[in-house]
Order: sequence, then C-alpha cells, then structure tokens
Amino acid sequence: MPQETMTGNQAIRLLDLNREALREQVVAWGQPAYRGDQLYRWLLQKVALTPEEMTDLPAGLRARLREEAQIELLAPVTETAARDGNTIKTLFRLDDGQLIETVLMRYDRRRTVCISSQAGCAIGCTFCATAQMGLQRNLTAGEIVAQVLYFERWLRQAAKHHGGDAPAGQAPAAGVSNVVVMGMGEPLANYHQLWQALRTLTDAQGYSMGARKITVSTVGLVPGIDRFAEEDLQINLAVSLHAPNDALRATLVPINHRYPLAEVMAACRRYVARTHRRISFEYALMRGINDSRELAEELSALLKGLLCHVNLIPLNPVAGSAYQPSRREDVDAFVEVLQGHGIPVTLRMRRGIDIDAGCGQLRARVAARG
Repeated sequence: MPQETMTGNQAIRLLDLNREALREQVVAWGQPAYRGDQLYRWLLQKVALTPEEMTDLPAGLRARLREEAQIELLAPVTETAARDGNTIKTLFRLDDGQLIETVLMRYDRRRTVCISSQAGCAIGCTFCATAQMGLQRNLTAGEIVAQVLYFERWLRQAAKHHGGDAPAGQAPAAGVSNVVVMGMGEPLANYHQLWQALRTLTDAQGYSMGARKITVSTVGLVPGIDRFAEEDLQINLAVSLHAPNDALRATLVPINHRYPLAEVMAACRRYVARTHRRISFEYALMRGINDSRELAEELSALLKGLLCHVNLIPLNPVAGSAYQPSRREDVDAFVEVLQGHGIPVTLRMRRGIDIDAGCGQLRARVAARG
C-alpha cells in the first residue's frame, strides 16, 4: 500500500512518498508503474510544482494529481537576504501552521542549503534560539526534501536571469551543491524521516546529490550515532561538542546529563572505526564561556588520535542572551593551541548576522511581532 502521510491532510503529499511508494500510488490510480518513475523525476530532477509542467504524463494522471495530490509542502512567510547577497534565509509555514527556517549560503564554488529536521527542538541548548521554542513536532521526509527543492528552484531561476540575483563578482549558480542538516531540531531524534529524505536526495533516479555532499549534525545522541555508522550511504557526520568536559558541556547542552562526554566520544570512535570516515566536531565559540587556552588544551587532549576535524564557529548571538561571540584574539589563540597539537581545524565564517541567520532567530523575531 502507498505510504500514509503524517499530517492527516487528505491530499496525497507526493514528496512524503519514496520512489516505490509513488509507483504503488500510480498503480492504485490505474496507471502503469513506470508512470511513478516519471513522476518521481518530475518532482526531484525537474523540480516541477504543478501537474501542467509534467508534459509526458497522460492527461488523466495529471488531472488526478491536480485533484488528489499536493506537491509543495512549504509556504514562504518571509525571506531576508544578507547585505552581501551571499546568504538568504526563508521562514516557511507548514500545513499545520508550524514555522521552520532554511538558509542558503553561497560561496565561490558552493551553494549550501542548511535545512531543518524538526519544528522546534527538545534538546534545550542554552545558547540556541530554537531551544527556547521547545519541540513542536518532527518534520516528514517530504518537508525535509522540500527545503532543498525550494532553493534548487530559486538558484535555477537566478541562473536564468543572467546572474541578476548572484552576488557581485560571482557567476550565476545552477543549483544546490551541498546540504547540511544543521537547522532547527535534532536530526537523529527524527531518524526514520531523516533517512528517507537522505535516500531521496541521493537517489540516482531522483535528486541525485552525492552522499559526501551532505552533512548531518547531532548534539550527540549515542544510539543515533551508532545507528548512523551502520548505514550504507557515505553521509558525513558532525557532532556539536561546544565544550571539552562534562561540567561545562552540561551547562550548555543539557542532554549531556543523559549522554556524558565519555559516551559520546566512545560512540564517535566506534563510528570512525566502523566507517573509516573522518568525523567533524562543531564548536561554537562563546566569549568567556568556552574559548580559553586551557579549554583548547582540554579539547586537544580529548580528540588526540581520532580521525577528525574541528569546525570553530563564532557564535551567532541571540538577542538578550548572555552568550556572545568570542573576541578575535581569543579565537586566534584557540586555533593556535589546536593546531599546535596537530588537530585539524577550520574557523568558519559567521554568515547572515544581519538577517538573524542563526538557528531559530528569524522564527523568534517573526513570532515576537505576532
């Protein structure tokens, strides 16, 4: 039987169905199964939004799609662009009224989309705007995929207009090159829907993105990390660390009480041993909180001998929060210590500070306006 949708909406939400389920659905409509493959390609390769665009489908099937199916799962509420034009953030409304955020970040050679996996988040990280909302619900696989498709269309349209929307000095980009699941929510707490979405995005007959172009970030759910290590797709894994000891990490990431640092690091070492892939650690630098030389020494000792890479990210500050980005001299000193111990490290640029690009910030601002 075709997969059921999760929202109770009577319209069949096409992006919530995987390729096999689409084949089953068109058969249920009296069409040959291969029409499901055609429909799948229209949705994911040609990013069609209406049945009228699907010109090689028979008129009867297109009529059925108009009457009984839903293609677009996201309704843009507001969109903001950074002054340099490189970062675009969109707030979407879902069918049930929940709000989620998605960010496009354009670099010289990459067009990375940062997507959400949940509406809100239950983890409660004290420096994160999303944590202040609590968890509303998991996203469906289709809602996860739809965020990528939205910006795929956006970039293709920009390219058609001769680079009119491309940043100064950059050629127009044809489409999304990378995806990071680092937006609202804890991805590994929505494991099944996340992995259905990842398989759709990497399916050679669908969106066909390379698995190594996708990174999933977790705050450190140990069972999820172990499960992730057994998957057959070479999706990248990043762990949000933010502190090198339990005492500090528990104040920043409360779930550390459930999964202490020793358990998280043990899972990370099992992951590397099982997959032979490098693991990334995200570390948001906060002034006077986790950015001292002493903590850099602790972090170096914690990661010694592990195939890993550290992404240092100066914090995107939340309005009214006591947590602020580190001073440049402290950032430089932190980097120097890690490099001195042979720990690979990259200092990430903060993107979209002027448009509330930090996780949950745009939603919070719009909600505050009522």
